This record gives sequence, structure tokens and C-alpha cells, in this order.
Amino acid sequence: MNIKLITFDLDDTLWDTAPVIASAEVVLRDWLQANAPLLGDVPVEHLFAIRERIVLAEPELKHRISALRRRVLTRALEDVGYGQTQAQQLAEQGFEVFLQARHKVEIFPEVQPMLELLSQHYALGVITNGNADVSRLGLADYFRFALCAEDLGIGKPDPAPFEEALRRSGVPASEAVHVGDHPRDDIAGAQRAGLRAVWFNPQAKAWVGEQAPDAEIQRLSHLHEVLARWQ
Repeated sequence: MNIKLITFDLDDTLWDTAPVIASAEVVLRDWLQANAPLLGDVPVEHLFAIRERIVLAEPELKHRISALRRRVLTRALEDVGYGQTQAQQLAEQGFEVFLQARHKVEIFPEVQPMLELLSQHYALGVITNGNADVSRLGLADYFRFALCAEDLGIGKPDPAPFEEALRRSGVPASEAVHVGDHPRDDIAGAQRAGLRAVWFNPQAKAWVGEQAPDAEIQRLSHLHEVLARWQ
């Protein structure tokens, strides 16, 4: 197989996501307490309940997580007495505070050396369901494109994001590989679109998906060995 394209998931593939999201939530809540006192220390369960109602009414927002978070904040602010305009302004400001904190990730140390090496031989792309922006993280130069469910309106494991990656790169599925941590979103999604799928499994978890990944790695630096075997 002559591999020409490698696409990467971001969250929990190029960095650990849970700590940074937890920290960003705290930053947002502190900001809201200082700048939206009517909202106070709103229980997170209340925000989850608002989110569920909004997604039920507008299922298309499921994959537009930034728009959904702004909508949840706006609704919560309106519910406690802020007018529509002020609620929207506060929600936009609060979301930007969250987004800045959300990008304070600790990229795995092997990521940039790996991308530097691979970018010399392959076209690289991003396929993510999250709202991380590689341009904010100094990684954009390594990638030909970055596809986000927010922009596409549909996310993994649907084949559409993978098919869009193939279209943008002009590479057939038989010459493309996707790397990600999630058995359903990354592995099953990529395989449904005809790509080979590499499971990034740093904790050596047992496989729980249906069709096994085409390869498994516990360190990103091992990816080149997999590619060498396939070439």
C-alpha cells in the first residue's frame, strides 16, 4: 500500500483532554461568578439539563459543540433574569474565556517531532469532533487541512468527515490512514470510510469495539514503524 495521507484525531490523541477541560470549566465558572452574579454558582447539573433540552429540540447542534455551549450559557443567563441581548453578550464573552482556557493543553512531547518527520513524506490532516484549533496551538503548519464537526455539521463515526478528508487531499481511501484513540469514533468511523485505522492506546486497554483496528500503538512515536510495515 502506498500511503499518501494520514489524518489525526486531536483530543486524547495528541494531548490529554480531561484535565484541561476540567480546568477550563473552573475558569468559566469563576468568570461567571464575577461577571454574571445573577447566575451565581449554578449547579453543573442544571447546565446539563438545559443542554439536554436544547439538543432534544435542535439535534443538529449535537456536533456543533461551541454553538451548543454558547446556547446553553445564553439560556441559563436568561433564566435568571438577564435580557436577551445582555445574556448573549455574556455568553459570548464567557465562551471565549472558556475557549482560551480549553487550549492550554500539554501536547504530548513526541507529537511535534513525529509531525515534523511525517509531514516530510505524507499529507497530514485533522479530523476532530472537538473544538480545539491547531492554529491556536502552533501546530497548523504541519497539516494540510483541519476538519471539525462544528464546521461540517456532522462528526465521527459518520463516514462523511473521512470522505471529506479524502476529497480535500485527492487521495483514495486505500492510500489513507487515520490515527485516533476512540474505538467507535476513530477506528470504526475510519474503517467504514475505507481507511486503515491505527488505535492510539497508551493505557493498554482491552479492545471493546467490533472490528479490530488495523494496528495499535501505545506511543505516537511508534507510528512510523506501523507505516513502514504497510509501505
